[in-house]
Amino acid sequence: MPKFAANLSMLFTEVEFLDRFEAAARAGFKGVEYLFPYDYPAETLKAKLDEHGLTQVLHNLPAGDWAAGERGIACHPDRVDEFREGVERAIEYATALGCAQVNCLAGIQPEGVSDDEARRTLVENLRFAADRLAAAGIRLLAEPINTRDIPGFFLNRTEQALAIFDEVGSDNLGLQYDIYHMQIMEGDLAPTIEKHLDRIAHVQIADNPGRHEPGTGEIHYPFLFAHLDRLGYGGWVGAEYKPATTTEEGLGWLDAARG
Repeated sequence: MPKFAANLSMLFTEVEFLDRFEAAARAGFKGVEYLFPYDYPAETLKAKLDEHGLTQVLHNLPAGDWAAGERGIACHPDRVDEFREGVERAIEYATALGCAQVNCLAGIQPEGVSDDEARRTLVENLRFAADRLAAAGIRLLAEPINTRDIPGFFLNRTEQALAIFDEVGSDNLGLQYDIYHMQIMEGDLAPTIEKHLDRIAHVQIADNPGRHEPGTGEIHYPFLFAHLDRLGYGGWVGAEYKPATTTEEGLGWLDAARG
């Protein structure tokens, strides 16, 4: 069965952030991920990981002003310097936390910026980040996100992402495949995962509609977990959903997946 990581930005939110590491370990997760580590000293987060025997599976590059609604700046032509500074900051944190992979959020396409210009900017930024992260022994990921939840998000389909990856031309760039987002944008989940398994570096899960835990919507997760197992997927599966009630009450899917 796949290895499961708790996304602490969305799970166990009934407790303070630094207490979520203990809650995740107690629930049976072996790894954690979250949006950003930058509000805390790296040594504080590393101590929590070590105390509870957890692996830091993933965090994102800095993504602009999140509180103001920004969702990444990698496709913004006027913010390349800021993006590059963020890559260096992410390397510092990922190195300190023992985090082997970092995700890049492409961002919402800026008003007045053409598709071609946004794509060129994203390609150049991904190439820069992939090279810098490779030198630090960290893998770069990028993630298509649905345009219903985030209107205007530039990277929003699997084939689009992989075509951009081909243009980047780096061996250090993998696909973060979020089943929830891709169910909304394109469906055909199992064949897509099988077709592109060698390029999928990380999987994230939530059900649809509602973005709640597996088993609350239309996606047949027992089949998909078994499918990943049959295919020999060796990466992590990040639980990135909004609990329908509390995290603990909705963890039956995890118990079932672990048998």
